[in-house]
Amino acid sequence: MTAAMTRAERPYDPADLSSSEFWAATAKDREKVFAELRANRPISWHRPVQNGMFEDPNDEGFWAVVRHADLVEVTRRPGDFLSGKGITFESIPPELLDAAQGFIAMDPPRHTKIRRLMAAAFTPKQLARIDDHIVANSRTIVDAAIEKGAGRGEIDFVTEVASLVPMNNICDMVGIPEEHRRTVAYESQFADGWRDPRLLQGADPLARLAQTIVTVHGIAHELIAARRSKPENDLMTALVQAEVDGERFTDEDISSIFALLIIAGNDTTRQSISHGMKALSDFPEQRAWLMEDLDGRLPLAVEEIIRWATPIMTFRRTAAHDTELGGHHITEGDKVIMFYSSANMDTEVFDHPEQLNLSRSPNKHVAFGGGGIHHCLGAQLARRQITATFRELLTRLPDIRVVGEPELGTGNFFHTVVSMKAEFTPEKSTGVKR
Repeated sequence: MTAAMTRAERPYDPADLSSSEFWAATAKDREKVFAELRANRPISWHRPVQNGMFEDPNDEGFWAVVRHADLVEVTRRPGDFLSGKGITFESIPPELLDAAQGFIAMDPPRHTKIRRLMAAAFTPKQLARIDDHIVANSRTIVDAAIEKGAGRGEIDFVTEVASLVPMNNICDMVGIPEEHRRTVAYESQFADGWRDPRLLQGADPLARLAQTIVTVHGIAHELIAARRSKPENDLMTALVQAEVDGERFTDEDISSIFALLIIAGNDTTRQSISHGMKALSDFPEQRAWLMEDLDGRLPLAVEEIIRWATPIMTFRRTAAHDTELGGHHITEGDKVIMFYSSANMDTEVFDHPEQLNLSRSPNKHVAFGGGGIHHCLGAQLARRQITATFRELLTRLPDIRVVGEPELGTGNFFHTVVSMKAEFTPEKSTGVKR
């Protein structure tokens, strides 16, 4: 399709990427569809995604970008493919966009300013400062898991391990006081959970998302005021004090970044740890290879775990003007969806991607984005947390394993593990470290 067509004239691709049934299927089942598209129709036009919340009468569909090379190209053409209209399939109302999606849903020059200020606050020194906290939190979490499973040797891995790691670390890093931590952890579920009726329990999705935004931003403004009057050695203080060429963050900028850290920073690490534990249980020979030299091999293994998990499955761009992509005419305003979960299984880039290979090198996964101006600033923080968690788990619970199949989320953004049963032999654990 090289000639320009109106949206109404474009035929929808026969592959189903839009239904709730597709997103309720397993990653393996979805990959069958992606593989067929990568081979035959790597850029294709699809009907609007099904959702019951943000119904947009002007939404006529989206372009699906499923190959690694094409996804990287879209990422590195920010002038052609914009983030400022939103990063999800759904057309979120403009009044919620900044508050819900933060600076990752911005374009230059505003994005450039925010990212420069973020880099000034999110420094290697800040990451190094929290290293000891990350290790200590991992030990405390495994301590609690050992105690919880002391009788039957059984835990819900998501609740007892994976969900606690990023939330505890981010709260420490940002400087969130104890009285707000439970609230922040609870509210963070609804950033993507508005798609999940099990979580909503009858609540109106839009109202529940708005409530989360109000609550999280309220806590942020309280912390901003506190750090302006009394600086501390934490990231919130660094954000308040960050300055580049005489420019500083506004309070709204900081509260938006705060929400992004609490939500995206939490879910990406949580899902990587959950899927990683399942993968190590499903591929025991890979786990045995890793344990032969845990410290030496863990950096490579973490990259493969992140590829395997692909915690964020999709990201949207919007065409800034009429342009071309892979021989297709893309019309101004078209939604262009990048499927990270497909690109990370592209056989043109990865040898046998359907197999977990902890020694995979090079590993050009796009789990943190395909490069360019929107590459994830928190990638190193995520890697540090995943590394510390698996070092602690695999040395102190040598036979921990997932049993049965996890309960998975049905959303199209985060690759969510809702719950997952894990077992270990209490007598083989090294006990509680104090």
